Amino acid sequence: MANRRFEMHQYRHILSRMRLGETDRHLAQSGLLGRKKAAQLRLVFAGAGWLDPAQPLPDDAAIEAALGSPAPRVSPHSSVLPYEEQILAWREQGVQGVAIHQALVRKHGFAGHYSSVRRFLQRIEKKSPKPTVILDFLVGEAAQVDFGSGPKLLDTRSDKVVPTWFFVMTLCWSRHQYAEFVTDQTTATWLACHRRAFEFFGGMPAKVIIDNPKCAITRACFHDPDVQRSYGEFAEGYSFLISPCPPRAPEKKGIVESGVKYIKRNFLPTRDFRDLLDANGQLVEWVLGTAGNRIHGTTRERPLTRFATECSFLKPLPDVPVELATWKKVPLHPNCHVQVEKCFYSAPFRLIGEKLWSRTTVATVRLYRDYELVAIHPRLLRPGSRHTIQEHLPPDAVAYFMRDPQWCLKQAKSIGPSTHAVVDALFADRVLDHLKGAQGLIRLGERFGKERLEAACKRAVDHADPRYRTVKTILQRGLDQLFDAPPAEVPLAQAYTGQGRYGRDTRQMFLFPNEN
Repeated sequence: MANRRFEMHQYRHILSRMRLGETDRHLAQSGLLGRKKAAQLRLVFAGAGWLDPAQPLPDDAAIEAALGSPAPRVSPHSSVLPYEEQILAWREQGVQGVAIHQALVRKHGFAGHYSSVRRFLQRIEKKSPKPTVILDFLVGEAAQVDFGSGPKLLDTRSDKVVPTWFFVMTLCWSRHQYAEFVTDQTTATWLACHRRAFEFFGGMPAKVIIDNPKCAITRACFHDPDVQRSYGEFAEGYSFLISPCPPRAPEKKGIVESGVKYIKRNFLPTRDFRDLLDANGQLVEWVLGTAGNRIHGTTRERPLTRFATECSFLKPLPDVPVELATWKKVPLHPNCHVQVEKCFYSAPFRLIGEKLWSRTTVATVRLYRDYELVAIHPRLLRPGSRHTIQEHLPPDAVAYFMRDPQWCLKQAKSIGPSTHAVVDALFADRVLDHLKGAQGLIRLGERFGKERLEAACKRAVDHADPRYRTVKTILQRGLDQLFDAPPAEVPLAQAYTGQGRYGRDTRQMFLFPNEN
C-alpha cells in the first residue's frame, strides 16, 4: 500500500467501521480518509476476508503484512545510486557530506548537485539511526566543560567593546555549574577558568570531560589524543584526569551542552550588562539563585540540593595553588631572541635555529631546550619590549657592548698620552661614531705591542692625522720605528718680508695713507 498515512490502530478503526456496513462515502464524509483511499483499503480487507463480521478482527501484525511496506520516496533515476557503495563506505569512515560530494566530482566526474548526496545521506540515517546510551556518573566522579558564544561587552581594561564567550563547568552528578564570561579562549584563560571553577566548588572532580579545543588538545584523535603541555601540567598539579571526547561527538558531553543552551535561552535574552564585570556579577548571582534552585529536568531535584551531598566527595584543593604556566614552542632567531606574547627574550647564541620551549607564568618566562633550562627572564608586559642577558650573545657582540667609550679612554690612557689623544680625538667627532675605530685601535696594542702603538699614535698626532687607518698604516710599514730629525728652520721668502719684486712698503702705507 503506497503512501501510508495512518498508524495500525487507525487502520483497525477503519476496518471496524467497514465491517459495520459504512460505505466509502460515509467514511469520507467523516473526514477520516478520502474515498479513493477508502476504496483501496476495502479491496485489501476484502481480499483478506476481514470484512465478514463473523470473523475475528486481525491483529496489527497481520494488517501491516497485508498493507505491505511503503515505497521509498526516492527517485529511481537519482544520480547518486551508481555510487551507493562508495558513499556508504565513506560514511562509515565519518566523511562529511560536502567532502563526499567533492570526492565524487573529483574522482568519478559526478555532475549532480550536493543536494542529491544530502538527501541520500538523510535517507540512510533516518532508516538506520545509531543507538545511544545514557551515561551515569558517580558522586564527584566527573565534570564537563565547554565554551558558549556570548554578547559583545565593554572591556574596562581596554575601554573597547569586544566579543565574549562564556566558560561553563558542570558537575555531572549534581548538575551544579560554574560560568564566567571571558574575552578569549587562550590557554591562559582556559587554565584560569578551571582554577576559579575549582575554587567556586571548593574541590575538584576526579575527571574533567572536555571537547577538543586547541587550548587543551593539540591533536584530536579517537584512541590517542595529544594534550596541550600547559593543560597536562595543570591537571597533574590538581590531580584530575583529562577525558577528551572523540572528534565530532559533542553528545558525549551532553550535560554541559544542555547547560550552555540553558544560559543562552534563560539568562542572556532578558539581561542588560554595563560591562564585562557587571555581566560576570549577574551570572554568578543567577547561577546561585535561579539556576541552582530550579527543578532539573533529568534529576528532578535542585542542583544546589544535590551539590550539598556531592561537595564532600570532591577532591580537596591543594594547600598551595598550582602555578598557572603556559607552554609554547618558539624558534630562536638569529638575533639570539625568541618572541613570547609579542615580547622578546634572549637565549644562548649556540641554539640559534632550534625550537625552544617557553614556560610563561605571571612573573617569569623560562626557556627550555627539551628538558634543559637555558634561560630565565622576568616577564615583560609592554608589547615590543626586550630583555637581554649579555652572556647569551656571541663574543664579538659582547665585546662591542662592553667596550664602551669610557672603557676605550681608560685603556688608551694606560697605554700612553698619545694613544689617549688619538682616542679622544676620535670621540670628539660630531658626525661619525668612531667606537669601532677606537676599539680597533686598542686591539692594535695586542698585535704590535703597546710601545709601538704609543709611538705610532705620537707620529699620527704630530702629522695632525689621528685616525685608526693612519695608525694602522704606520705600524704595518714600521714608520713608528724611524727617527725623525727636528725640522730645520727655513727663512721666509723675500715676498713675505717686504723685499719682493712687486711688494709694497708697508711702512709708507702707514706714514702716508692718502698718497695712493
